[in-house]
Amino acid sequence: MASQQDIISKAEDVADQVLRKSKHVLPHVARLCLISTFLEDGVRMWFQWHEQREYIEQTWGCGWFLSILFVFVNLFGQLGGCVMILSRTKVPIACGCLFGIIALQTVAYSILWDIKFLMRNMALVGGLILLLAESKTEGRSLFAGVPSSGENRPKTYMQLSGRILVVLMFFTLLRFDTSPVNIIQNVFGTGLIILIAVGFKTKLAAMILVAWLTALNFYTNAWWNIPEYRPLRDFLKYDFFQTFSVIGGLMLLVALGPGGVSMDEHKKNW
Repeated sequence: MASQQDIISKAEDVADQVLRKSKHVLPHVARLCLISTFLEDGVRMWFQWHEQREYIEQTWGCGWFLSILFVFVNLFGQLGGCVMILSRTKVPIACGCLFGIIALQTVAYSILWDIKFLMRNMALVGGLILLLAESKTEGRSLFAGVPSSGENRPKTYMQLSGRILVVLMFFTLLRFDTSPVNIIQNVFGTGLIILIAVGFKTKLAAMILVAWLTALNFYTNAWWNIPEYRPLRDFLKYDFFQTFSVIGGLMLLVALGPGGVSMDEHKKNW
């Protein structure tokens, strides 16, 4: 038991050192990763304008005008939201636009009935909620020099809901077979997401999950190795950038911490 505690303690020390050295860069990298799937999809809407329009028109029978409107909203809503987030301009409005895009695509592409893609979209929602929490300023006292009483509760609950939603991505990576590698991956990964969900050793668990998901993403979603004419290339590319967006949400969790509703916060009072 003592040796396990020593290993965890050393791992936390390493994580703290990494965080201290990267604290000025990490939020910027996290935001870039977080918006990557929206940026890639917005660019794809530009280059695949006719294909996307025809797909919506044929699937829903909504006519030329509504299918054009769908592609237009996705194109400018996503690219505009990404620019606003990266420039730190009207971030709540930008997040609202991207929330709307997620809801629109969930219906348009029938994601609501596909549990895997639905959970990934919910993980994206969690990342955006963490981004909102990061942009939310702490409540100020009514009087200069007088400390504010209590914590910023909206931000606290946003951090709670964001961290719970963002780990849903891992459930889509579970492999239900009896191979030793998959069993170890499932058990270890499930342990990490439980730690993040309850907010215990949160930053360390999130950093490990960031490294793990990054390596897994480059290994399983290597879309650049697939010829352009194969549909698999687009599917892998979509998965690749969507996973990176969730990684961005986890990076924000590392930078922000778990918030007030967490075991990490409560153990300070023990």
